[in-house]
This record gives sequence, structure tokens and C-alpha cells, in this order.
Amino acid sequence: MASPLRLDRAALPVFLLTFAGACGAGKPAAIPPHVDIPAAPPPAASATQAAAPEGAPSASASQTPAPPVAADPTHPQVEPLSVPPEVSAIVNAPDRTDADHQLDAGRHPGELLAFLGLTPGMHVAELVAGAGYTTELLARAVGPKGKVWAENPAGFLKFVGVPFKERLARPALKSVVRVDRPIDSPLPPDAKNLDAVVSVLVYHDTVWLGVDRDKMNKAAFDALKKGGEYVVVDHSAAAGHGTDDVKTLHRIEEDAVTREVVRAGFQPAGSANFLRNPSDGRDWNDSPNAAADKRGTSDRFVLKFVRP
Repeated sequence: MASPLRLDRAALPVFLLTFAGACGAGKPAAIPPHVDIPAAPPPAASATQAAAPEGAPSASASQTPAPPVAADPTHPQVEPLSVPPEVSAIVNAPDRTDADHQLDAGRHPGELLAFLGLTPGMHVAELVAGAGYTTELLARAVGPKGKVWAENPAGFLKFVGVPFKERLARPALKSVVRVDRPIDSPLPPDAKNLDAVVSVLVYHDTVWLGVDRDKMNKAAFDALKKGGEYVVVDHSAAAGHGTDDVKTLHRIEEDAVTREVVRAGFQPAGSANFLRNPSDGRDWNDSPNAAADKRGTSDRFVLKFVRP
């Protein structure tokens, strides 16, 4: 099996500092933290932590375990989707990397592809492709006769450019067109009459980065054929929070996304609940480095819109 794609170790501390600044006050960081970037390892215990007096209770023994979070009745319940055999074959392909397979448990790629309904020969685009986890799945779904435009802004490529370039060199991604463009003008003129445009776990980042989302959504609208779908997946914020949590918790309210996308001319065309988690209090930061062992467990919505 091919070796996993990883962010250059020398660049990772720079990224983490950028991320740390992004979650506080001040100017936005150059790029949003993205799920395709590996999380940093947990810090080692300090010397004082390691040398507790003999007989003293350990930290774990002296702390009362937190009670489990009760399910929120206002959350939609988890509803798995049936995954066709041809989609399972894509997800289970032996030439996908170990790193990608490790993300699968939290990302449910089979159900995402089933929801998208892609078939060989289709033309699709991904906004802010990151290191290309979803891009590769899209490319495998549309096959060599299809086409995938994978967009990344320049600031993002400073951190994911190397692993993204390595991924694009893989045989399964021969149908992918790399697109280096701003998020609010994401697609080139030849990306027209597309069957689908996909945005995965990044819409909330476009808010705190100050992206003109009306332009971004209109660009997606203009690139699609009539009946083409715009699918947005993101981390759910609590009801009534709108865009308040996009920078601190990396979450956005589902209704806020719907309002903005509909404003561009789209019509809502359904949703899916395979990424829901009613036990998520939606009060913690779900960016990869902050989430730690909670990574992949946030309550997430999956929305489909169509160009009429």
C-alpha cells in the first residue's frame, strides 16, 4: 500500500501557530485549519506532572469523571445511508493511503458518495480541496472519463501544496484539474455545465476569513448545469448561533448556510443525517488539532441545493 501523505514536519509548527492565532482575537490567519491536515501529537507530560509525591492521588483518580452528555432532542438523529457496492469498492480500494483510511471512520466517505450520486463521466468541482482527501474520492467516482476541478487558495497551498501535489501525481487522480484561485472566484471559465460542486467542512472558515460568500456561491451556481447540485458539509453550531462560532468553535448554524446559498439562486433539494451526533453539545472546538480524540465526532449537516 502507498505510504500516507503527510504535511511536512518543518511546516507543521508554523501551521499550528497560525491556527492558534486564528482562534483568538485579531486578524484572520493565512488559511483555515482543515480536516485534511494531520493533527499534532498530544504534548508530553511535564516533569512536575511525572514526579508526583509518593502516595499522592493521581490526577485521574482525584477527578470525578464527567457525566455523559445527554442527547439533545432538537438534534436530528443519525440516519445511515445505504452504500452501493460500486461505492464501497471506491472506499475500500487497496491503493488508497493508510492516512485516508484512518480518516474514513469519522468522515463516512461511502455515504457521502452515495448522497452525491456521482457516476462515471460526470464533471464536478471541489471548493477548498485542502490536501485532497475528498478530491480523490470524487475522482474515483467519476473515473477517467470524468473530470474534477480541485480548487485551493494561494494561502492554503503554502501549507498543503506539497502533499496535494504528491496526491495529484497518483494514477487515480488523472482526471483532476488543479485550480489555484481565490475562494470567492474559485473556478476557471472552462468549468461550466458541471454536475456537482462540493464544499466539505470549510464553509465556516470562509466566514472568519472574510470571503465574499455571495460571490463564492454565485460562482458555484454559474458553474453548474441546470439541475446540478451544490452540496455543503459542515460542523453544526447550536440553534440561534448563526455565524457566531465560526472562529472560536469552527462551527456554523445550518440555517445560516441555507440562507446564504439560497440567496445565490439555489433551491434546497434535501439533506442527509449520516454525520449527525445528537450527543454533541456543540460547545467545543472541532478543528482537528483542538478536537484531539473527539475528532470526527462533531454533529455535522449535509445539505444539497440545486440550480433550477
